[in-house]
Amino acid sequence: MIKKAVIPAAGFGTRFLPVTKSQPKEMLPIVDKPVIQYVVEEAVASGITDILMIIGKGKRAIEEHFDRNYELENELAAKNKALELKTIREISNLANIHFVWQKELNGLGDAISYARYHVGNEPFAVLLGDTLIRSTEPLLRRLAEIFSRYDHSVVALEEVEPKIVSRYGVIGGNRVADDLYEITRLVEKPPVDEAPSNLVFAGRYIFTPELFDCIEQTPPGINEEIQLTDAMNLLQQKQKLYGYRFDGKRFDIGNKLDFLKTNILFGLQRDDMNGNLKDFILDLAAQL
Repeated sequence: MIKKAVIPAAGFGTRFLPVTKSQPKEMLPIVDKPVIQYVVEEAVASGITDILMIIGKGKRAIEEHFDRNYELENELAAKNKALELKTIREISNLANIHFVWQKELNGLGDAISYARYHVGNEPFAVLLGDTLIRSTEPLLRRLAEIFSRYDHSVVALEEVEPKIVSRYGVIGGNRVADDLYEITRLVEKPPVDEAPSNLVFAGRYIFTPELFDCIEQTPPGINEEIQLTDAMNLLQQKQKLYGYRFDGKRFDIGNKLDFLKTNILFGLQRDDMNGNLKDFILDLAAQL
């Protein structure tokens, strides 16, 4: 059973400036809940009990969000706002959440390396803090089931249009089951004509602890950063690495347009607002 997870959340979020000058992109709201809380809830629903977040400068708001706020709790209690009080207390009880600071922003691989001593010699999950997943069952739970069966690292894959593969890490490999691949090649943001497939990383991973040695042996790559993809390439040369093409939808909160689309789609799934939101969208569409 996978019990520990790592959530890298140290980046500046420059594509969302100026709001991310003082507000972490992971704390941007999807309707009324910050992005990173959805990520934590997926981890908890998948059996994770211990989470390490890798944060950087300007990310103190993430720590505060998952800590208790006694003044706010007392205020809500005094005003008999029982539902709101229950909601904020549940946030601090989701899991055992710890924080470590990435001293320099040297890439995703480097960020994950900060978890080495927290993880120890156990397999562990990685969830990107700016990526949401909607699927019939928690995606991380499915990855954990695959890991339990094959006893090797496994990553989530999404099938995308070939013309956009240059935005992602892409895999090449051999299918071993309906939606499962043994990965033989990984390329970070390849040109479209050089991509080995249109299967890309979807922001969820389960790794054996040998990944840390591979990160340590990985030289700087694109943007002079330690790329997780490069470390995974080393890992698959030493042991099998699997990729699972999941049935669901990934929401990338890393850019403004997808952020707006995600808010609309999540709002439409809310019983307390979907009717009014549908009416607004239909009225707006009629004016365009």
